[in-house]
Amino acid sequence: MPGRGGLCHSAGMATAPDPEAQRRTLLREQDDAIAEHLAASMRSGELQSAQSYGKPLREVEGWAETPLEFRLPFKVLKNAGMPPPELELFKARAALREQLDGTADEATQRVLRQRLSELEQLIALRLEGMRASGKL
Repeated sequence: MPGRGGLCHSAGMATAPDPEAQRRTLLREQDDAIAEHLAASMRSGELQSAQSYGKPLREVEGWAETPLEFRLPFKVLKNAGMPPPELELFKARAALREQLDGTADEATQRVLRQRLSELEQLIALRLEGMRASGKL
């Protein structure tokens, strides 16, 4: 049973509270606070007046092409103002694929496929290097 100062007392011995239980409690409290703010915004009409209300969120360029295990770390770095160079490679790959899909000329398609292949090899080498070095 929790006592003062967040310690648990069991058979006369004080033990520290479970950090995972504390984390879950904090997350639940944060979720409740967010839900409360959203409900208040809905009641006031603030949400409905937003330009993007009811519309799907715009997909970030290159997000779908970014491997799942790299999305969160890359997003954190990007939000910190330090986007990894691999992010630009993913955007370039997405742009090349879009160009390839929009081109009917076979000679141009061949050139674009070659560039795309080279870029995909570079991306694969970079990602494998990151995995192997433990940077991710």
